[in-house]
Amino acid sequence: MRPAYLDLLLSPINKLKGVGPKLEYIINKLGINLNVHFLWHFPYKIIEKKYYENINDAPINQLVTLKIEVIKHYPSKFKRQPYRVSCLANETPIDIVYFNARHPVIRSVLPLKSLKMISGKLEFFKNKFQITHPSNIENISDVQLLREKQPVYSLTAGLSMKSFIKLSNQVLNLIPNLKEWIDEKLIKKYNFLSWKESVEKLHNPEIEDTYSEKNLFRRRLAFDELLAHQLAICIIRTIDNKKKSVIFKNNNKLKNNLIKNLEFKLTNSQIKVVNEIQNDLVSNKQMIRLLQGDVGSGKTIVALLSMLTVIESGYQVTLMAPTSILAHQHYDNISKLIKDFPIEIDILTGKDKGKRRLEKLDKIIKGNTQIIIGTHALIQDGVNFKKLGLSVIDEQHRFGVYQRMAFNYKGFRPSILVMSATPIPRTLTLAAYGDMDESKLIEKPIGRKLIKTSLLNLKKEKNLIARIKNKIINANDKFFWVCPLIEESQELDLKAAKDRYDSLNKIFKNKVLLIHGQLGEKEKELIMEKFKNEDFRILVSTTVIEVGIDIKSATTIIIEHAERFGLAQLHQLRGRVGRNDEDSYCILLHKENINDSAKKRLNIMTQTNDGFIIAEEDLKIRGPGEILGKKQSGLPSFNIADLSFDGDLLEEAKLYAENIINTDPQLENNKNLKDLLYIHERDTAIRTLNAG
Repeated sequence: MRPAYLDLLLSPINKLKGVGPKLEYIINKLGINLNVHFLWHFPYKIIEKKYYENINDAPINQLVTLKIEVIKHYPSKFKRQPYRVSCLANETPIDIVYFNARHPVIRSVLPLKSLKMISGKLEFFKNKFQITHPSNIENISDVQLLREKQPVYSLTAGLSMKSFIKLSNQVLNLIPNLKEWIDEKLIKKYNFLSWKESVEKLHNPEIEDTYSEKNLFRRRLAFDELLAHQLAICIIRTIDNKKKSVIFKNNNKLKNNLIKNLEFKLTNSQIKVVNEIQNDLVSNKQMIRLLQGDVGSGKTIVALLSMLTVIESGYQVTLMAPTSILAHQHYDNISKLIKDFPIEIDILTGKDKGKRRLEKLDKIIKGNTQIIIGTHALIQDGVNFKKLGLSVIDEQHRFGVYQRMAFNYKGFRPSILVMSATPIPRTLTLAAYGDMDESKLIEKPIGRKLIKTSLLNLKKEKNLIARIKNKIINANDKFFWVCPLIEESQELDLKAAKDRYDSLNKIFKNKVLLIHGQLGEKEKELIMEKFKNEDFRILVSTTVIEVGIDIKSATTIIIEHAERFGLAQLHQLRGRVGRNDEDSYCILLHKENINDSAKKRLNIMTQTNDGFIIAEEDLKIRGPGEILGKKQSGLPSFNIADLSFDGDLLEEAKLYAENIINTDPQLENNKNLKDLLYIHERDTAIRTLNAG
């Protein structure tokens, strides 16, 4: 049960004085729903509003604080006219100016003959001092409320800085003195202050130079947040490991037959990973494993070999892909590989309706279908399995953690294999997949060549088209041409995909196709089939082809305005070619003048084909939030920690959490760590502890 001393901190913000339904709704837009969220909403700078006795000593266009006497009101007569309040600051005239003002409010705030302390930007307009829309107005008796330095917070429409600071201060006054949860050795190592002191100092405008990304106070709170996250993962994983799962037989007949019939040899990396998965499957624990492999590293064959172990034990398997194009591609490839095996395979997507869908569902629940490939339709209500033993999830970053875990309700704790072709930096892997074992495919299939990547100025576009003409006449190569926008944009000087399609189609009549995200799934599938099987030679596309498209005859990809793309995205797009034993090329078309960050990204692409190196560089250049996209990544969102800067703290937090749970799995000797879990809303871990 949560301790009472944390109740106020973890209450909804409507419990604060002055927060009604309207204000609550506005503040919720900032992600502040509980009182404790005010603590994580740090000011991004401080402003100084120095007090001046004599207005003539005060600097123009600077924030100042003055003592004024209200002399006369001049309300606005017309809509666009300002409301002026004539005042004296130590006998010197000054106007307080408002636009779109509510007259009764101004009269009540600045009544005639009253003395006020006022803060705002001092201006000199038409030979007279003025302050427009002052930031603070206080009675002389409340002068202590006007600090010379004030924190500045990011806000949203309808919320003033003054009211936000008042509410934030209310919460800061609720902070209890909690017992320290970090041991003395770590505190000394990082020179950390206590949790309470660190919070207070970050919100205190008198503290200088505390707003840089690597500051000491923020780092302390970032460590706390990462520790809470890693503790929660350790607790849930420890409890899960006690629970039994399906135990598969150590049969290798189907698996060995497939390996023998393959037209290629498995790499050492593939053999190692297949064995790691096999060991998991024959144990009594539920396998939850992340399989990371660079584009074209052969993840699908590893997944299929693992599926065969499960099928041979009498269980069903699923493979879930983020799009129906990718699902159909998996279905086609796997169907070919197992055509001589006594295995029923089917595909289920959102397009399956009516009688056809019911027939498929009936075969699945009866156990007649052993491999079911599909989209998120696999985890919808109404899809039930006879004996689900393994769920393979492709391109995990397109799904969330909850979708991954949904399969637990579809079978008796089936083993889960998550595949990602987007190499994820170690820090992000720890953060997002700390509850999973990890395998990596670090070799390309035997015979594959490195993709030759080059940079080309957009001014040399004509030369490029001449080279393409020559290749189309003299060879059977296919080309991807990727554009960053669908429609022409006035804001960005980019050639849109539709315009590019039109211009190329004039040169290469009946040889060019166009695909983009606004097309329906069926249209996209038809276009991909045409490009793959007919004599179309150029596919103009947006980034819709980024993931999983496998056209072996495509040997060149041109990425237009490559400076606009992130490193990981460029690498994913490059992976659409080089899927056979021929020479393949990636041409990065860029405008003439690009910034240093873009230059760095493009140069890295020419220097390496290694997705793991590229992912680490991308993290350094852009930060974690941009790499996979927060909304669709399935990655945890942190309030304080920034893995671009706090990767070392994440490693430290992981080790610290593991040591604690190994020696004290119920946190009986570390009860103060439960406070930490509550503060960072990791209540699930505490409930798991109580249930475990």
